[in-house]
Amino acid sequence: MHKQTTNHLLMVRPEDFAIGSPTHLDNHFQSIAPPEKQRDIAAAAIKEFDAYVETLRSAGLKITVMEDQKGISTPDSVFPNNWFSTHEDGLYVTYPMYWPQRRVERRDDVLEILDKDHLINRTLALEHWESEGRFLEGTGSLVLDRQNRIAYACFSERATKEAIGDWCDAMDYKPLTFNAFDQRGGVIYHTNVMLAIGNEVALVCLDAVTDPGEKTKLTESLFLTGKRIIGLSQDQVDNFGGNALEVQTPDGPAWVMSSTAYNALDPAQREALGAPIIHAPLPVIEKYGGGSARCMISEIFLPKK
Repeated sequence: MHKQTTNHLLMVRPEDFAIGSPTHLDNHFQSIAPPEKQRDIAAAAIKEFDAYVETLRSAGLKITVMEDQKGISTPDSVFPNNWFSTHEDGLYVTYPMYWPQRRVERRDDVLEILDKDHLINRTLALEHWESEGRFLEGTGSLVLDRQNRIAYACFSERATKEAIGDWCDAMDYKPLTFNAFDQRGGVIYHTNVMLAIGNEVALVCLDAVTDPGEKTKLTESLFLTGKRIIGLSQDQVDNFGGNALEVQTPDGPAWVMSSTAYNALDPAQREALGAPIIHAPLPVIEKYGGGSARCMISEIFLPKK
């Protein structure tokens, strides 16, 4: 049985957060950082990041923190799950990024750090797809049911049909694709803002899927794989209620999300998750990065040496 959750997470401490990022053009959750406030915003993001890491470590999770690259502008580097993923068979995958400015976030030293203590049996580099106009931004674009080998993905400029299909062929996953829109009618840029899948539960905004056939297909897939569906509203998606991740702590399963997301869920939804909720305030990163707690985490599934 494949593992759905892990206790080891990798995160990147941002140096120049939101300074000059163009990604607000297709990320409707992201606000533009005013030039005169960018340095203050970047400093506030570092404080949020550090406090979040401490919250996760206090829960018993293993957190590998990478410092940002020096001398390179990477305003979105706090979201490393978009450019690499790891898998329990020892596979390390790098991904094709839609925005050219984000492609420099890919870095060899992450592989080198992981290789010290983990078995990396092979690597799969997909960044050459960028020259072909095929994009797929890691576990932002793909929400993986690792147990049942299903890759859920909503189409966007950052997740193209051909890339999703080819990834699934290479990885022996079944694609479950659909179109998803926020309450303003904009395309949802990453699947993981409206869908989260754990061992027994799925947080999902079915209202974001406007095509009846696609909605039925998504609902049936979750039901048939034994997931208890917790429905999210569009307002909850705007507050990052879907940007959550189940993890494995020393005390058992837990869910990670931001305090914004936690407060957006009602008590019945929190109870339905069936596990403790670890949350931290991330208002600056959410506002000016357009991503939240789950986006900031790369899961490490590699076997230990």
